Amino acid sequence: MRTLLITGPGGSGRTTVAAATAHAAARAGVRTLLLGTDRTDTLGAVLGAPVGPEPSEAAPRLTVRRLDADEDFRTDLAALQDRASSALDLLGASRLDPEELTPLPGAGELALLRALRDAALPGTHDLLVVDLPPVPRALDLLALPEELRRYLRRLLPPERQAARALRPVLGRLAGVPLPAEWLYETAARLDLQLAAAETVLADRGTAVRLVAEPGPAGADAVRTATLGLALRGLRTDVLVATRVLPEGAEDSWLAGPVAQQRKALAEWRETHDVRPVAHLGRDPRGADDLAALAVPGADAGPSAAEGPSAAEGPSAVEWPVTDSLADDGVLVWHIPLPGARRKELDLIRRGDELVVTAGPFRRTVPLPSALRRCTVDGAALREGELRIRFRPDPRLWPRTG
Repeated sequence: MRTLLITGPGGSGRTTVAAATAHAAARAGVRTLLLGTDRTDTLGAVLGAPVGPEPSEAAPRLTVRRLDADEDFRTDLAALQDRASSALDLLGASRLDPEELTPLPGAGELALLRALRDAALPGTHDLLVVDLPPVPRALDLLALPEELRRYLRRLLPPERQAARALRPVLGRLAGVPLPAEWLYETAARLDLQLAAAETVLADRGTAVRLVAEPGPAGADAVRTATLGLALRGLRTDVLVATRVLPEGAEDSWLAGPVAQQRKALAEWRETHDVRPVAHLGRDPRGADDLAALAVPGADAGPSAAEGPSAAEGPSAVEWPVTDSLADDGVLVWHIPLPGARRKELDLIRRGDELVVTAGPFRRTVPLPSALRRCTVDGAALREGELRIRFRPDPRLWPRTG
């Protein structure tokens, strides 16, 4: 199933674009699921009908639903209490009733990751359109699966479970199951769930669509979002420019805003596949208004006429390693970081990992196997690409001859 994640700055019209994209796909005959993530029903306001946690049909071949993070949080905590019942009883802890639970920060993000995992299972839909939160929260959310899995592996290394066979014996001697057992089981279960969500995000059929209103604020948000997505290795398809005003208004009060939008659009077209969406002169409401927006379809991008690979969806994001050993004695790791600024970059080698900081974003990535036997020899930022040079360590590099 194809997955299209839609985000943009707050107030950019991302929810409207998400709804219009899902409607366009359904009209084209694609079985589509539209998922809303806002706590308030902003999606229902755009569609012209309430959207709740239960799936409902908004149009032929279009199913909509809105996440209920509160219910998901109560269900998860109740299940955790059941699994840890022996340990809680041993400690004399009093259980929490579902009725008294209120979601903690992060509950909505975890609920969305679960929804992504579940929606990707074989079912009745061909396309999932997700109305993500605004850009800052969306980028944090998209980083969660990888980061949480890394934390779990550091805090509860799988190799520590080697003595698992002894735990039942020790538990019988103590009279109660040891807490470590359910702790590791819970960590393993969570790791599997996060791995499933991470697989969806890394899938070739998943792409992020940016939505922004052309102007100075939109330009800053797009640059930041593009950098954050690139550092995460996430694919993007098009940039939807919303509320684009009509040309030919030089003699009216619209002359200034039109010129500002024209300048922003020209700059965006140098680095993005820009799809302008005209301003309707009103807030879009209902199927007719969404159709009038004429947003790009879910398969926006190169046409099938450009070749089989172009028609399959967004291409994989690659961080290639090139071999310059014969010429310069180094291997070069190429990391695309469009919009990065040299003064905002930082690199730290930590064992077999590299911590990359670009602007407000940071990611810890494992080194490719060949680079683990090398030392860092320098780095340079050129044309939106970070090129890190690695020189083979004589103590670790295989000898030839």
